[in-house]
Amino acid sequence: MADSSWKDGILLKITNIIVYFLFLGSNIYTVASPSSIYFNAKETYITPAPWAFLIWTLIHILLLGTIIYQFFPLGKQTIIDGISWRFPLLAILNAIYVNLWASHHYIVAFIFSLFVSSAVTHIYYIVKKHHSPQATADELFVHLPFSLYHGWTTVLVVLTAFEAFGVNALEHGAGVWTKVFVFLALFFLEGTAATYAFSTPEGDLPASIAIAWSLWGIFEHQRGSGFIHWTALAFAILALIWVFKGAFGLFNRSRSGRIALSDEERAPLVG
Repeated sequence: MADSSWKDGILLKITNIIVYFLFLGSNIYTVASPSSIYFNAKETYITPAPWAFLIWTLIHILLLGTIIYQFFPLGKQTIIDGISWRFPLLAILNAIYVNLWASHHYIVAFIFSLFVSSAVTHIYYIVKKHHSPQATADELFVHLPFSLYHGWTTVLVVLTAFEAFGVNALEHGAGVWTKVFVFLALFFLEGTAATYAFSTPEGDLPASIAIAWSLWGIFEHQRGSGFIHWTALAFAILALIWVFKGAFGLFNRSRSGRIALSDEERAPLVG
């Protein structure tokens, strides 16, 4: 049940509700707007299939749980006392980024993607380092959404960089340098998935899934260059291995009688 002191930190709680719906509305607009941004954005050689962006839906659903959970004692301890005003900052930055991206201001959007990445990394670190899960609700509405968010934001930074500085795949073929930079980007994403997998004894499974999900989306969508298509497949398979590693570690932890998505004694290696 919600604690009788649910009014503690009420200003921040109300602010969290407002910025959550601002953040949600910005993403809904990109889907519902006549421009259909997920189908009409600048096509790069690392753009994933449109279905890859469905991960936003899961993140929003989990963050809605976060907004509700802040009114409970354990939720207040982590969300209000721990994360504090960093969540409103993240939501506002993300809403600005999404709108810049939707309006094709890719260079400025890239700059804001770095701000978003920095904000979510700070929250990710605080949650993983200082607030180990005390209950299933902690795992579902604090650790899970911000792990997914952190992994997906890494993908968005890479994608927006290619949109800001890369060639349009509909107008230009994949030259040597394009292939080199795509290879390095795919290698970076797969390496990030591996880092998540080894960040704690059981790994960070949700963050690894976010990376693997994007790599499979890139493989499915990039058919104009055989090199990029099959390279994306190779890295997607490697990322899937790290997902299995995280799932195996989580299974072993559950068998020991303690299910957790993080180990507060170890700092995340990512960010």
